[in-house]
Amino acid sequence: MLIVHFLILIVGFYALIKGADVFVDGSAALAKNFRIPSLIIGLTIVALGTSAPELAVSLSAALQGSNEIALSNVIGSNIFNLLCILGACAFISSVPVGKDALRRDYPVTIAATLFALIMIAGPCLLNGKLTRSAMYDATGTVSRITGAVLLIAFVAYIVQLIVEAKKNPVDDEIKDNLATWKCFAFIVVGLIMIAAGGKGVVYSAQAIARAAGVTETLIGLTIVALGTSLPEFVTSLVAARKGQTELAIGNVLGSNIFNLMFVLGTSALIRPIAANAASLYDLAILAAVSVLAYAFAFTRRRVGRSEGAVMIAIYIGYVVFAATR
Repeated sequence: MLIVHFLILIVGFYALIKGADVFVDGSAALAKNFRIPSLIIGLTIVALGTSAPELAVSLSAALQGSNEIALSNVIGSNIFNLLCILGACAFISSVPVGKDALRRDYPVTIAATLFALIMIAGPCLLNGKLTRSAMYDATGTVSRITGAVLLIAFVAYIVQLIVEAKKNPVDDEIKDNLATWKCFAFIVVGLIMIAAGGKGVVYSAQAIARAAGVTETLIGLTIVALGTSLPEFVTSLVAARKGQTELAIGNVLGSNIFNLMFVLGTSALIRPIAANAASLYDLAILAAVSVLAYAFAFTRRRVGRSEGAVMIAIYIGYVVFAATR
């Protein structure tokens, strides 16, 4: 029976990734038909598409009451993006960091992480609930208010990006674009695959966790987080190998902002998410590695190969820690 659940997990991941790919193609083509600039497409539609697996899994988990997966998926994906994806890209080719990323995107990522951590952990610290003996007991909550604030901040961030993009307009030529009806067909098919894949991943992850005697938090931090981050992983590695390193770091930062502010915010707004002490410690680790990645980028305006190796090593150590605690 466990083999069946692993097969469902694999099929679910495939549906998530392929569905996100189809959704992005259809949405981008539709946007081009209506003469929306490519930059805005990348900042909004492509960001939504590559983070659609995380959104589908977290929403499905929240609706099914699997709060540990809903929260740990977001945290695990962001840690994986920062340490493993950015670290691997930097190890392949030194990644330059533009002034916009240093001035805007990195600080937004850190601020959103710290806000979520404070809003969840603050009441727990006051009530003395953060203890190792109650590591996997519900100790805090991502409330609807926290979710609403994250969503409002995300909308403000997107508005700022669009305003900045319109200050530097680019004339895009439309060549061999999809017909409008095909665009809508791609979008609908992509969304169906994403929704079905999300349900399959959550169902199988729960079953595997129960059968293996491990927590949903660990499954969410490792298997689910890695699977839902595959679109970002593939996109960034291909970009790094082609020398498009700015695209690689933009993809990682954009995905992390989308995951934390939109995915977590939407999930909490639909249904408040219970958080345990383990998830709060992981959120604190995410805040720490976000600051570390910013420090690496800030010192020389780039993330070098040696720093990439350090980030990969930290991620391996983190996975070992999460598995053995």
